[in-house]
Amino acid sequence: MRGRARERHQVGRVGWLRAAVLGADDGILSTASLVLGVAAAHGSHNGVLIAGVAGLVAGAMSMAAGEYVSVKSQADAEKADLALELTELQTDDAGERRELAAIYVARGLNPGLANQVAGELMAHDALGAHAQDELGISETLKARPLQAAFASAASFAMGAAIPLLISAVAPQQILSIAVSGASLISLALLGALAARAGGAPVIAGAVRVCFWGAIAMAVTTLVGAAIGRVV
Repeated sequence: MRGRARERHQVGRVGWLRAAVLGADDGILSTASLVLGVAAAHGSHNGVLIAGVAGLVAGAMSMAAGEYVSVKSQADAEKADLALELTELQTDDAGERRELAAIYVARGLNPGLANQVAGELMAHDALGAHAQDELGISETLKARPLQAAFASAASFAMGAAIPLLISAVAPQQILSIAVSGASLISLALLGALAARAGGAPVIAGAVRVCFWGAIAMAVTTLVGAAIGRVV
């Protein structure tokens, strides 16, 4: 008899998915906007490519650093909370058991069963029980700074490579049209894939990413054109 297939929930992907989607979206959008801004300011083809490469490298490093610092702060907070919880377990085991039981009562168990469940879980892994049910810290949602930093940097670089490659092969006369078109298509696909991976409506995900991407590129192009007339 075959065993039950393991259920696959979307929440297990939330850590790396958020960082990867943010990185790819930012890579496409910021690099495309940078390229379009420089092109609108009448920059040379080489100048556009140099700006794009610089944006890719700087953006990837910035995303990695930002994600690491942000998620590391979350990890440090989780570590401090666990240390405090361990101290409380060592100094007031009975009080911590009552606290855990109260959580189960609030979730619908009767007091007798709640006390029994709390006692058995604490006998098995007291800190783990309190971490998950009192603090909301679980292995699935645990903060992972290095994973988030790598996912953000790698996805940013892959996203930024799209407008950069288009800039390299497109003639300067149609560079802006080619970059904006390819970037919007890429953003739509990214939004759709991210929505599908997260279990959200695919069309809505694609449309909202495209909408804000188009606004960002249009504004940057207008600013670049205005600066090009002044300089």
